[in-house]
Amino acid sequence: MHAVCSVRAVEDALGIQIPPNARLIRNIIQGIQYVQDHTIHFYHLHALDWVDIVSALDADPAATAQLAQSISDWPKSSAAYFKGVQDRLKAFVASGQLGPFANGYWGHPAYKLPPEANLMAVAHYLEALDWQREVIKAHAILGGKNPHLQTYLVGGMACPVDPNSQAALNADSIAHLKELFVKAREFVEKVYLPDVLAVAPFYLEWAGLGEGLGNFLAYGEFPLTDTVSSDEPGDLFLPRGIILNRDLSKVHPVDHRKIAEYVTHSWFAYDDESQPKHPWDGVTEPNYTGPQPPYEFLNTDDKYSWIKAPRYDGKAMEVGPLARMLVAYASGHERVKYWVDTVLEKLGVGPEVLFSTLGRTAARAIETVVVAEQLINWTDELAANIGSGDLRIHELDHWDPSTWPKEAMGWGWMEAPRGALGHWIHIKDGKIENYQAVVPSTWNGSPRDANGQPGAYEASLVGTPVADPEKPLEILRTIHSFDPCMACAVHVLDPNGREVVRIRIA
Repeated sequence: MHAVCSVRAVEDALGIQIPPNARLIRNIIQGIQYVQDHTIHFYHLHALDWVDIVSALDADPAATAQLAQSISDWPKSSAAYFKGVQDRLKAFVASGQLGPFANGYWGHPAYKLPPEANLMAVAHYLEALDWQREVIKAHAILGGKNPHLQTYLVGGMACPVDPNSQAALNADSIAHLKELFVKAREFVEKVYLPDVLAVAPFYLEWAGLGEGLGNFLAYGEFPLTDTVSSDEPGDLFLPRGIILNRDLSKVHPVDHRKIAEYVTHSWFAYDDESQPKHPWDGVTEPNYTGPQPPYEFLNTDDKYSWIKAPRYDGKAMEVGPLARMLVAYASGHERVKYWVDTVLEKLGVGPEVLFSTLGRTAARAIETVVVAEQLINWTDELAANIGSGDLRIHELDHWDPSTWPKEAMGWGWMEAPRGALGHWIHIKDGKIENYQAVVPSTWNGSPRDANGQPGAYEASLVGTPVADPEKPLEILRTIHSFDPCMACAVHVLDPNGREVVRIRIA
């Protein structure tokens, strides 16, 4: 996701437009990333906040099959299948080597699912492991590998397109992509979303917990037209916009120039830490003033985080699937409205429940279904475009630095699965003068700013009941509903102040 954001930043700075094939391939790569990432987030990170693995040992496999068949026609939902999963689980527990399940709060009073629902969820947890490994092969076809795809290129993509070559994107590889996307859509429609709908009624009190800010930001994603700039992105499949104070009657426009970052409570240094900086003027200078060994409690009245505090027009914002679905819903997106309304109707609740931990979890599942539907359409569009004889995949006219302006600035935007991602680049004399990134977990996980406003994580936890402070399952439910990315929000310094690495531009 950082790859496409970085190339968009340079393309914006230099005024580069990419060919239709490159736009479609980027959409497809990003779309299947959404589908895979959201699904494995639910099953392999978030689901166990709601599902008690140990309880599944007491389930009746026949009753589990009946439950599964009542919510979906997924073909594996037989009593024999669930009995086999339960036997595998019993053997796993008996071995004493619990692996990823060793630290669970099993038996916690906040768990409410009956044993049969727990067994169904465990079975789908295991299925999702195999499923995600298959569908993400689309990245190997279009990007060379997963993760960290190798084919993003300023001006387009580097994967060859040639109907007559087995070493390039051709009719056979496109047909294989469609097979993967059919498999992806079937699983999210018949397993993932039904599981969310099956779990939610047992936890409806979480429709009133975990909201936080009430302000939501989405840059928008998946361009549908070929003439795109960062400020005027054209038609986007998922629209750009801002929701303020829970008000779904108005979608506000986005102006990236209104974004600025504070470091008042962050371990970074500005000349004037009471004032924020726009990323084009950003400075990332570590200034660790936190606890020293033996690491006593943080003083949150001072600096207490390695994350800066980004704000939009002075306001703290939430980003991610909930923000995207709220902006799309309020903008009248046909498929989003259909699926949101369908989910709300099945649960017998109104749109107000979206502003919550449960709403955040449901929004991620809804978005997964919506994007899975669209993947096949983009693949068909790509096939038709190639079939018409258009084999262009990149634009290289701007690759000669001697043609660049002496100074250029660009903004690269995208909606990563976790939310709004922005890269800002300042190019001077053909070299990078400054580069800053504001990532989704920076928006959501930010500390307080100079005005005392908390970020989304902090605000969402206010008022959360915790049954056992030594086993804070309830806190995990809300934090995991954001899908935090620690790689984007953790920094490492040598404790003795030694420089670990320095990158120099020749």
